[in-house]
Amino acid sequence: MTARSMSKGSNLPVDARVVRAELTWAAGAGAPDIDGSALLLTESGRVRDDGDFVFYNQPRHTSGAVTHLGKRSAAGAATDTVEVDLGRLEPAVERVVLCASCDGGTFGQVPGLVLRLLDTGTGAEIARFDMTAGAETAFIGGELYRRQGKWKFRAVGQGYASGLAGLATDFGITVDDAPPTAADSTTTAAGPPAAPGATTPPAASAVPPVPPAAPTAPPRSPVAPAASAPAFPAPVPPSVPSSAPRLTKGEERLPVDMRKRLSLRKEQVAVSLRKHGAAGVTARVVLVLDASGSMSFLYSRGVVADVVERMAAVAAQLDDDGEMQAWTFASNPARLPDLLLGELPEWLRLHVRVGEMSLFRRGRKRGLDPSQVDMREVGIQNEEQKVIAEVRSFVRDSPAAVPTLVLFFSDGGVYRNAEIERELREAVEEPIFWQFVGLGRANYGVLERFDTLPGRRVDNVGFFAVDDIGTVPDPELYDRLLSEFPQWITAAGRAGILRP
Repeated sequence: MTARSMSKGSNLPVDARVVRAELTWAAGAGAPDIDGSALLLTESGRVRDDGDFVFYNQPRHTSGAVTHLGKRSAAGAATDTVEVDLGRLEPAVERVVLCASCDGGTFGQVPGLVLRLLDTGTGAEIARFDMTAGAETAFIGGELYRRQGKWKFRAVGQGYASGLAGLATDFGITVDDAPPTAADSTTTAAGPPAAPGATTPPAASAVPPVPPAAPTAPPRSPVAPAASAPAFPAPVPPSVPSSAPRLTKGEERLPVDMRKRLSLRKEQVAVSLRKHGAAGVTARVVLVLDASGSMSFLYSRGVVADVVERMAAVAAQLDDDGEMQAWTFASNPARLPDLLLGELPEWLRLHVRVGEMSLFRRGRKRGLDPSQVDMREVGIQNEEQKVIAEVRSFVRDSPAAVPTLVLFFSDGGVYRNAEIERELREAVEEPIFWQFVGLGRANYGVLERFDTLPGRRVDNVGFFAVDDIGTVPDPELYDRLLSEFPQWITAAGRAGILRP
């Protein structure tokens, strides 16, 4: 064994003040996904409270000493990183346990699982621990611990067959619901995991998700199957286009200030459409909202609610009935109730919500309105390909006489690049244009490269990102949103994707 290649149970001194623990594995089709985390423990070997748990939905300890830096992927390998500033750790903290949870399988199914400890300042590798595992779904890779005033690193390699429940209770994290019994499991299917909400501090029971069961699609209204392919309007605008904003059912029920904003925004949408040669065009508008844990700040600041209100003007101008179908997504997608213009304030209050997570879940969360999605079923991770597939299914099952414009808002963190690309390539032959909007300068992966990807008959994807969407004036936002959609209508009409 070299000085830096470690075996289970071995330890070495750590002289660097700031270190990064990088958990790396070989990503690929069918391989489970891994999430890194850290627990700050006292001399008793337990956390003081839920704030001592650092993970993707609580990425920074209040002391600033431990930070979850997030995932990245390159050349077939995925990495999740936790950074620890040993000099800033409080005197009461004796150990920092470096943990991981497995989503969609067991650690035994994860190839190339390695924990590396790096000196943040120099980038030099301090330690490398190649790990093996079996049927565990929770794992401790290693730990930093204080010994006689100095810090050391130990390679642990301990898995938990009892999953996150066993790991959590070992270190003093209280689980709010008991795990289902065998009798329960015969009558109640376990739902997918979910995450603490954004606007309140995460509960002490908040831990990364256990491997989810297959999500159950929300109930939909029955739709009669189409006897033949739907008819679509000719891609050219009418000879006498109407550029005036459309009057929409329900507008009169809105509060005065909101009604005024909507009226101005509809005019601006109409102007943008006319500028791009699409005056008079109609479309079904679908809204998709990222509810993953990293979006928490944007939800709590009201940024997402403001986005929805601004997009309501697009639906009011493009869609004859002013309705907008909507989805939320994180680990799993969920269809939200249709947004009816006259019910916009109440819709914002009930349905603009970030994903949640809990270790165990039995039954529906208490206190929800019957129309609300239990956001624990949505979770907190980034699985864009799932909601793309569900929207595609909706369009197939509910054909319309007009094309569909999907307005998809996300703050990035994309890592399912191959799966997303496959879904969007298959969607080329469908009457859907996908307009992605990045909320911040993050990793958008294949989405920001899609315009240059060859092998598609038409370009069915648009993408742009903004640092702070709240500072983008309405005319500029609508121009950017609607710049490529008219071009796609023309190209899709010529290719026979939209039928006259």
